[in-house]
Amino acid sequence: MKTFFYISALLLSVSSLQAQEQPPVFEGEIVKTYQTFDARQAVAVDAEHFYAVNNFRITKHDKESGEALLQWDGVSEDTGPLVHLDSAMVRNGKLYAAHSNYPIWPMVSSIEVWDTKTMEHLSSHSFGIQLGSMTWLDRHDGFWWGGFGNYDKVQNGQDHPYGETRRSQIVKMDDQFQILQQWAIPAALHPKMSPMSNSGGSWGADGFLYLTGHDYPEVYVMQIPQTAGTLDWVATVHIPGLNGQGIAWDRSVEGNVLWGILKSDEEVYQIQMPTLNLPQSSTPGVIRTPGEFAN
Repeated sequence: MKTFFYISALLLSVSSLQAQEQPPVFEGEIVKTYQTFDARQAVAVDAEHFYAVNNFRITKHDKESGEALLQWDGVSEDTGPLVHLDSAMVRNGKLYAAHSNYPIWPMVSSIEVWDTKTMEHLSSHSFGIQLGSMTWLDRHDGFWWGGFGNYDKVQNGQDHPYGETRRSQIVKMDDQFQILQQWAIPAALHPKMSPMSNSGGSWGADGFLYLTGHDYPEVYVMQIPQTAGTLDWVATVHIPGLNGQGIAWDRSVEGNVLWGILKSDEEVYQIQMPTLNLPQSSTPGVIRTPGEFAN
């Protein structure tokens, strides 16, 4: 009986601790919806257009009307060289997209680049077999950033999890896409991403990194830690209608406008995000003088 009460008290204590660790939740609002035929993985955006991303196709749309204007088609995931495009972003007239061979094992990843004016494919940077399946790419503070997903899901024809969700990582890269630093995703977020992984990522003008999973209508607000190797989860933004996948901040407009998709309906969303006013984290630790030393 004592053992039962001890275990119950321990579980209650752990549950209380986990509840306390959950960050504040804010609300976002979908303000415009576009029907597409390629928004299965992500959306990228610039001043005049948005780009709906499928596994092996990207379609350029007029931002105001939603009209489809131009499409790059990689033929098919069975015969084309590109089989699983993921999140994308636009910078200086070029569209950069994360790509992997998901769900083939071992995982192979690359960054693929297009000319946004002509939708001609321009270049590729291969990571080969490294940290997992690359799921997103963004530019922030003079560096490239990206996510490498790993999965708890056991894929068809395989007998073990596809890398394990807990091994997903966020990376910081130089101009040649060489990895400089790596961070883990907080363990408290793993249940929200499992059995899949981190699908999207985009840096906000507020200096926070916004991440998505694969299924939940939520965006997770992260901060690079002052110490250690795991990101700080500082807030969640709930967006009814969203289901994770690739996201992109609209840096061509003033205000907090984020773009996302609903994969099941191939819809693209323009989202009004809240202003969070979260404090930036400070370096932990205490400085003590002689006579104050801990022992």
